[in-house]
Amino acid sequence: MFFRRLLVSIAALVLSASAHAQTEKVSLAVLKLSSSGMVFIAKDKGYFAAEGLDVEFRFFAAAQPIAVAVTSGDADFGVTGLTAGFYNLAGKGALKMIAAQSRDEPGYRLNAYLVSPKAFEAGFDSLAKFPGKSLGITQVGSTFHYNIGRLAQKLGFDVASVRLVPLQSIPNVISALKGSQVDAVILPGTPAIPLVTSGDAKLLGWVGDETPWQLGALFASTKIVTERRATVEKFIRGYQKGTTAFAEAFPSRDAQGAAVPGKGYDEALAIIAKYTEQKPEVVSKGLAYVDPLGRLKVKDIYDQVAYWKSQKLVDADVDPKTFLDLGFVQGHFDQ
Repeated sequence: MFFRRLLVSIAALVLSASAHAQTEKVSLAVLKLSSSGMVFIAKDKGYFAAEGLDVEFRFFAAAQPIAVAVTSGDADFGVTGLTAGFYNLAGKGALKMIAAQSRDEPGYRLNAYLVSPKAFEAGFDSLAKFPGKSLGITQVGSTFHYNIGRLAQKLGFDVASVRLVPLQSIPNVISALKGSQVDAVILPGTPAIPLVTSGDAKLLGWVGDETPWQLGALFASTKIVTERRATVEKFIRGYQKGTTAFAEAFPSRDAQGAAVPGKGYDEALAIIAKYTEQKPEVVSKGLAYVDPLGRLKVKDIYDQVAYWKSQKLVDADVDPKTFLDLGFVQGHFDQ
């Protein structure tokens, strides 16, 4: 009997060690925003684990440092908004864009134009009044910088007429607006909606209604794509299960931009609320559009690079063909 128990114990240890050895650790740099809800869902529902991956989240306070972290090897993957800094690093061969994250689309409350109550009372009550005002952004070349640039093109004003105030992180941008240190900011819905609800900001509109675009992407270091392609394929499979679950849970929006409940709504909302540290009812009002399969709008990537080149913020020799790796996801748009 003793030897039988000993053999059972040894077998259990061997199986446990084997399972542990088969689990591969990878790291993902990410922001605590609902636009990354697909990775939060994929982790909590075991989609990555089912592929044999132990995914560690590494949280940041702005998008551009995520690209730097993946380039330097501090993270294997990054999922966030696309910035001029990302394109410069990718153009030098450090990064590969492999799937879509979120898009700003009409009717989706992903990124908001906000003004301080003080500026609003002084007459800053429409998007056309941006010239001559100050705008708090995280960094030069950020997604928020891009948003004001494209709005300027649409409305016909010179983006140079807006004084950009780089503040390095989203928490700093929020503090500057609340303290009326800047006239306006552009912020993701996750922090923007509580500011409007509390009276600390006035809402002028939503980026998706003005200038829709491919805001975010999943990317990886060129090193991992080259040397561990099978690992990237496993990550993508788990990721796509997350994008599908996100799209099914939040299939559409109502007239106010809030998510209409779909399959697994309550569970998905609770998971995203946990990681973003927001109440579920707040999260539901600021959810992004996410393609169910993580497909990119490829032409829009080229348009972004062209815009940043026109602003002298992306090197002239950067070519999206060199960093787009479209083989992991099938059916990308506008190829």
